[in-house]
Order: sequence, then C-alpha cells, then structure tokens
Amino acid sequence: MKPFPRAEISRQALLQNLSRLKQLAPNSKIMAVVKANAYGHDLIQVCQSLTQADGFGLARLEEALQVRSGGVSARLLLLEGVFRQEHLKHLVAHNIDTVVHHDNQIAMLEQAQLSRPVTVWLKVDTGMHRLGIRPEDFEQAYQRLMACENVAKPINLMSHFASADEPSKAQNQQQLAVFEQLTTELAGERSMANSAGILNLEQSHFDWIRPGIALYGVSPSDDDGARRRGLKPAMRLVSELIAVREHKAGEPVGYGGIWRAGQDTRLGVVAIGYGDGYPRNAPQGTPVWVNGRICPIVGRVSMDMLTLDLGPAAADKPGDEVEMWGPNLPVEMVARTIDTIAYELVTKLTPRVAVQFD
Repeated sequence: MKPFPRAEISRQALLQNLSRLKQLAPNSKIMAVVKANAYGHDLIQVCQSLTQADGFGLARLEEALQVRSGGVSARLLLLEGVFRQEHLKHLVAHNIDTVVHHDNQIAMLEQAQLSRPVTVWLKVDTGMHRLGIRPEDFEQAYQRLMACENVAKPINLMSHFASADEPSKAQNQQQLAVFEQLTTELAGERSMANSAGILNLEQSHFDWIRPGIALYGVSPSDDDGARRRGLKPAMRLVSELIAVREHKAGEPVGYGGIWRAGQDTRLGVVAIGYGDGYPRNAPQGTPVWVNGRICPIVGRVSMDMLTLDLGPAAADKPGDEVEMWGPNLPVEMVARTIDTIAYELVTKLTPRVAVQFD
C-alpha cells in the first residue's frame, strides 16, 4: 500500500536534467547544489543518484557531514563557509571545500592549526550585496589567503547573480564585468552561474556551473523555461481523495466559510494540508490535478486536509489519486497562483510526506 501524501522522485528525470545541463555548458564542470535536503528531494538519495556530477554544493556544515555519513565520497563545497574556528577541522577530516566571503573567515584560517590545507573558494560581491568580499577589498583578501599556509593553492573564485532570471537586466552584465576584471588573470577555477545563469547567460559558465532548482526540473523564474530547455520535473507530489460529498448551492465549506458554492456540486476532500507543508494561504482556485483535469481548491487549507470543487457531474471517488504538482501540473503554475515561488513549495514539505524514489 502506497503512503499518502508522498513525493515521488524520478531518478531518470534527475539524470536527464544533469545531462541536459551539461549539454548547455559543455566546457564546465557541474557542482550540483543539494542544499535544503536537495530542494526537498532527499539529500542522500539525490547525491547517490547523481554520481556523474563533479561535486555537490551545500549550505551548511551539518548537511555536508550528513552526506559524508551517507557514504558519498564526491567533492563537496560548503557554500556559506564555516563560522567557528573549530569547524575547520571537519573540513580537513572529511575533505570538504569551503567558500570564504568574510574577513572573519580569513582570520580563522590564519589562526588555525590544521593537519593539511583547505581548498578555498573566495567569493566576491559583484552586486548581490548579500555575501562576498567587496571589489575594493578583493586584492587584500586574495593576498592574505595566498599567504596562508592553511589554504590550498590555487584559490578558486566565485560570485553569485542577483537577477539572472531576468537576463535583459543591465545588472547581469555589470556583475560579469566586475568578476572578469578581478579574476581573469588569476590561476584558480571560477564559478558564477546558478540555474538562471546557466539557462540565460552563456558567458557566465566559466569552469564550474552551480545548478540548483534547474537540476530538479523547475524553472528559476515562474515561467515554463525549464520545460522549454528540455528539463523534466523530478518531483510528483501526490495524495488521495478521502471523501467525495454532495454539496448544495449556497453552502460554505471549511474554516470561516470563506467560500460558498454557486451551484449544486460535488466536493472532494484531499489528505494533505499545511501540516504536510502545503501552503495554508493557497487561495480559492489554486489548481490540483484529478483524473486528467484541473480542479480548484475551495475553502481554507486545513492542517491535514483541503477541499476541491470536483464539479456537479464528477465521477471521482474516495481513493482516487490527486497530483498537487508534477508532470501534469507544473509546480511553477501552482506557485504563481499562491503568489510564492516554486523553490518554497518543494523545500517546505514536512517529514509527514513520504519520499519515494523510482
């Protein structure tokens, strides 16, 4: 018996997406980004599936250690770096690369006593203004790292786009120009392209690309760009109807009675709610795929359930499967209706949702 709700993850789709991204950037190595539990797709299973990736990028040390404990020996990059000097020993012990984006991290490396040097990626702030060494401070930071015995040479170099999902924005070319000016003559490998950069800005591919959301077949914007580029959704979020009820015109449904039926109809109750990570603020009309058609959510999403207007002539019955998003119903469409982004939907699923790989 299959559990519900469940997130069905397609290994074939993941591998197809990895291959397609490699086609888009044939001269670059791939640092597959698997932070936030591989964007909700199961960290260890994704890493074990993507053996052809050149490395994996993670946000936090705990994630990297989890990957190592799962038997994954591939190259790992800690995208936020470490924030305590004692954590540097874990980088050495488990062969983990680290990003350096702040003077304090450089000082920790200078002061540490390590058994061998750490591979460092120096991050420059070219315009995102979130993390990174400012351009005017870059030379000093770079020379400090070059002089540090705890840093492996050469030093790798990276930055991050702020608006690559809007390729016509002048900021993209400005960021590229700053990065090129600072790093072109240096020996280390370079990386700048996130998912949007890979899809939209070929000149940003450099030595490494860092696909995140695109790896999972989801567009970095709210359009259908992933599908147009040959990427396939890796997640199918499904549940079941647990009740089908006759509902009279004018009757409300759910907490607060915020929706009333305009005609006699049939309502379907689905076993999924905000306790599973489905957004409580999903408005009336949010689409759900039922037996080959879209049906709208009506009433408020509850902790364990939500309600659909199946229509007056519906033949659906309890036990029928429903797709919350997936190949039939793009998560980007659902996100757009809810006024959020697909990233948030796939990463907010709770442990109540069973994850199954095929």
